[in-house]
Amino acid sequence: MTEDDDGAGEYTGPAEDGDDPGSPREELVRLYNEGETIENLAERFGLSYRKARTTLLAAGVTLRPPSIRLPPAPPGLVNAYLAGRSIRQLAEIHGMSYNQTRRILLAEGVVLRPRGRL
Repeated sequence: MTEDDDGAGEYTGPAEDGDDPGSPREELVRLYNEGETIENLAERFGLSYRKARTTLLAAGVTLRPPSIRLPPAPPGLVNAYLAGRSIRQLAEIHGMSYNQTRRILLAEGVVLRPRGRL
């Protein structure tokens, strides 16, 4: 085994089985297209993340952009914004970046005010 190998005992079927219906490769593609993540598929098929991703790309799958995982909204964040606090103020209060605070507010369904003071 070399340093570039993905690991001992790793299942390599999807890249080698071709496109036979019911093959592990086709199952990998089908599950990904149904919304499974590469991480979950890699674990399910006993592959490294890299091998699962490479297999999907070799099968011609267009990969989804990675999702940005946000922490849960801190208690009172949305209400404080709706009461007039700025995103910058909230970011400082909660120890987060401006962008992270803004993304959390948007994920919570808040309609943001226009920039600047009126």
